[in-house]
Amino acid sequence: MIVPGGSSQALAAALSAELGEPLAAVTYDRFPDGETYAAVPEFDAERAVVVATTDSNDAWVELLQLQDAVREGGAREVVTVLPYMGYARQDRAFEDGGPVSARAMARAVSTGTDRVVLVNPHETSISDFFDVHVTVCDAAGRLAEPLPGDLTDPLFLAPDAGAVELAESACAAYGRGETDYFEKTRHSGTDVEVTPSDADGRGRDVVIVDDIVATGSTMSEAIAHLNDGGAERVFATCVHPLLARSARTKLERAGVERIVGTDTIERDVSAVSVAPVVASAVDAVEVA
Repeated sequence: MIVPGGSSQALAAALSAELGEPLAAVTYDRFPDGETYAAVPEFDAERAVVVATTDSNDAWVELLQLQDAVREGGAREVVTVLPYMGYARQDRAFEDGGPVSARAMARAVSTGTDRVVLVNPHETSISDFFDVHVTVCDAAGRLAEPLPGDLTDPLFLAPDAGAVELAESACAAYGRGETDYFEKTRHSGTDVEVTPSDADGRGRDVVIVDDIVATGSTMSEAIAHLNDGGAERVFATCVHPLLARSARTKLERAGVERIVGTDTIERDVSAVSVAPVVASAVDAVEVA
C-alpha cells in the first residue's frame, strides 16, 4: 500500500496509480497540547511505501508515526520515500558544538524503515547518513515536460557548477539545446552574487535548472542578469519548489516567464510529477 504523509498526498496518489498499488486512508490530527497524530486505521498489506516530504518539523514527526503505524498494522517491509528531505543542507557541523542535523534526521528515519528513496538530495553523500539501503533518483529530466515545445535556441543553465548535471538532464529530456552554468558566490544565507557564464543568452530562451529554490536569491539574480543581457524568455525550473518567504515575489520581479517545479513539494508551480521516477526507484529497491 502507498501511505501518504500530509504534505505528499498528490504525489502519493500519482505513485499509487503508477505502481498499481492501493492508496491507504490516513488520519491526520492534532491534540490540544499541539502534539501531532498520524494513523493508518485500515492498513492491510505486506509492504508499505510511506511517501512523506519533510518540509516542516511536524512533517518529520508525522513520518515517524506513519512508519510505526504500518509496522503495528503488520507490514513486513517498509519503504520510505523522501521526495524532499528537510535539513538535508545541514550536512555538517557549521560551528563548534553544532549538530549534523541531516545525520540526526537520517538516523531517526532509519529506525523505522527497511529502505529509503531520496529524490535529488542537495548532496548525494546524504545517503551515507542512513543506516539502511538508500536509492537516490534524479527527477531533473521531468522538468522538461511542462516547457513549451517551441523554445528558441534553448540554453539550459545551472546557477552554479554543482548543478550542471541537473541542467544536462533537463536538456537531454527536452531533446535539444545547450548547457552552461553561472559562477555563484554566497556571502550569507540570503546574499548571493551571480557572475556571467560564458554562454550568450541574447535572443535565446533560457531555462535555469536547480535542485531547490528556497529564498529565491540565486535564481532571481540569474533571471535579472539574463533579462538585462537580452534573453528572449527566462524560465525558472527546480525539482523542489520550496519558495520560502518572499521567493515567489523575487522571481516575478526579476522578470521570470514561468516557474516550473515538481510535486516533491506541492505548490501551485508543481507542473509535473516525479511519480514515474520514484516508481522506478521503488521497483529497484524491491529487487535490490
